[in-house]
Amino acid sequence: MKLLIVESPAKAKTIAKYLDNEYTVKSSVGHIRDLPKSNKNAIDVARGFAPHYEIVPGKEKVARELKSFCKKADEVVLATDPDREGEAIAWHIAEVCDLGNSASKTPHSKLKRIVFHEITKPAVVEAMQHPRAIDMDLKTAQEARRVLDRLFGYDLSGLIWKKIRYGLSAGRVQSPALRILMERERDIRAFVPHTYWIITAETKTVRGELLTLTASVEPRDKKETERIVAAGSKAAWSVAAVEETEQKRAARPPFTTSTLQQAASTRLGFTPSRTMRAAQALYEAGRITYMRTDSTVMSEIARQEIVSFVRERHGEAYVSPRQFKTRSKVAQEAHEAIRPTAVTEEAAGATPDQKKIYELIRRRAIASQMADARVARTKIVARVETSGEPIPDFYATGARVAFDGWLAADPAARGEDTEVPAVREGDRLELLKIWPLEKQTEPPKRYTEAGLIKELEKRGIGRPSTYAAIMQTLADRNYVERVERTLHPTDLGDVVNDFLEKNFGHYVSDSFTAEMENKLDEIADGKRGYAETLSDFYTPFTKDVAAKQDTGKITDLGKAPDDMRCPECGAAMVLKLGRAGKFYSCSRFPECRGARTIEGDTLKKEEPQETGEKCPECGAPLVRRHGKYGEFTGCSAYPKCKYIKKDAGPSSSADPKQPAHGGTGVKCPECGKGEIVERRGRFGSFYSCSEYPKCKFSIKAKPTGRTCPQCGSLMMEGTKTIPERCSNKSCPNHNPNKKKDGPF
Repeated sequence: MKLLIVESPAKAKTIAKYLDNEYTVKSSVGHIRDLPKSNKNAIDVARGFAPHYEIVPGKEKVARELKSFCKKADEVVLATDPDREGEAIAWHIAEVCDLGNSASKTPHSKLKRIVFHEITKPAVVEAMQHPRAIDMDLKTAQEARRVLDRLFGYDLSGLIWKKIRYGLSAGRVQSPALRILMERERDIRAFVPHTYWIITAETKTVRGELLTLTASVEPRDKKETERIVAAGSKAAWSVAAVEETEQKRAARPPFTTSTLQQAASTRLGFTPSRTMRAAQALYEAGRITYMRTDSTVMSEIARQEIVSFVRERHGEAYVSPRQFKTRSKVAQEAHEAIRPTAVTEEAAGATPDQKKIYELIRRRAIASQMADARVARTKIVARVETSGEPIPDFYATGARVAFDGWLAADPAARGEDTEVPAVREGDRLELLKIWPLEKQTEPPKRYTEAGLIKELEKRGIGRPSTYAAIMQTLADRNYVERVERTLHPTDLGDVVNDFLEKNFGHYVSDSFTAEMENKLDEIADGKRGYAETLSDFYTPFTKDVAAKQDTGKITDLGKAPDDMRCPECGAAMVLKLGRAGKFYSCSRFPECRGARTIEGDTLKKEEPQETGEKCPECGAPLVRRHGKYGEFTGCSAYPKCKYIKKDAGPSSSADPKQPAHGGTGVKCPECGKGEIVERRGRFGSFYSCSEYPKCKFSIKAKPTGRTCPQCGSLMMEGTKTIPERCSNKSCPNHNPNKKKDGPF
């Protein structure tokens, strides 16, 4: 018997079709061994950081079956993914199944390792003809990352438990990401807005067409604004210049993991984890190449196929073959960019998410081999002839696509044409009206998930396989909240980051994290030792952690404003962090238990009220409690039992004085299981999936039950002027009354 082992059942099913029943194909269903959850015996530091592996709980049966099959097989082929994680899975399978000493130069004669970057018959057949041994450098690099993250996380998290609160965590990549979010948040808090005015003039050309012009300066002085408006309303207007230029819009490279996650977030509103689930399924079904990569290179065969497709579909004028160079200095293990395995397949995927991701990938890959688009831009400059002190020129700009080029394959990146009337230099303009609009400068925008991924990649923090996990961990730890697709650090995230920056600033810095990633890459290349790398990190790290053990527990975050006095005794108050966020506590606590919310309202301790119902999970009574976002029904046995009853609308046992948390009858588009329900958050009412926290889909307004005809996202209630709009902010239907450039 010949045996081939992969890590995914779906991948096994696809590959089995290509092997003509010559091989029995089995799956390990991911990792079968890992470090134990307890850190007590996980890593033997004294023995060169030797890891202790155990069968993953629940995988005992899988391990026994694989071992039995390997024992009977004459040949065992390990075909796990072509990266460090896949190499490590292959090594663990070899170890568990007694396939000889896989670390030696002469492993068991029946053991073979193959890799391929797309699950197609030609790729699999080609890989079978070129087997190799397990790459121990790649395996060691994965092991070093796993051990490093365990040492960093457990030691630092344990300290945070003692100093702040039990159950919190820190991470080698997670914590720098949180620091980046908090740096932006501090900029927003420190921002001082300034008032300025935009001055607009509506004019009529000699042909009777309307031409809207804008002042070339935005004055910050009200008197100066009034002077410009007054002078402009009495002056003669004419066309001073008409500038016409043509600019090229070059095609973008095919997707890497990072750029795919960014585009899916911007265009489709997908979280990174949602994007990667769809991409993983497409890869395992043989529809796209491997989806964890930072390479923009495509194989020559694939490029030629795409060029031929472009020539046939669009014509020779649209063809522009090119090979993009990978910008990343550490692009992983000779991967390709993400592309379709068959460019002629216009649609693929078993679910709506998979179909959308496939279309995104296919359009980008095709566009990458097409000619530049040419955009004709026109700028009209109007001169205002005054008798007194001169005022600034006014201008109008327009743009239209003169040649669509690659935009023909990716029309969503096109944006809207903005036409301006045809005028000539010296033409007189008739002023119809001129008016100022008062505005205020805005603070820096908070990061979206796409923006944070781009920033992490720019700073060299993390790798393709880690981006989705970073986003998920920050949300799971309640360090950030996703509000309208922007990431808002919570009070808890603020406090944890402040502690880490003050006490372990070096370890959460860009330089430390990026340098460590480079060292792991050197291990993968066989240029650096495992024990040496871990020792260089862990020796000073343990000393730094030990030095902070005697510092006091962080109970007070600072003094409250002088006018914030205790409602019970009138004493001064201090700022503290509670389960529901920051609040003010009496400085005489515990003698006095007076407290206020961060807004200054008095906090009163209310006992949970029994509802008369039993917990469906443990049988204890259900009670009504007050939480961070208002009242909810939960188990009285908390924290042993964490059951929370889903919101049931106005007919529930909730206090009738509280706003109803009603269901909408609309199924969640992300998980397909839950219902969209109304909730209250720190920023007001919003609508999210009833399966929270398993599913974290949310939108700002109540869904109408319809989907957007343009992008497929949920439609939601709007305003009086826009009764219904798309929940996807990047979709033109989100603000249908405004003209705006496309997302790319």
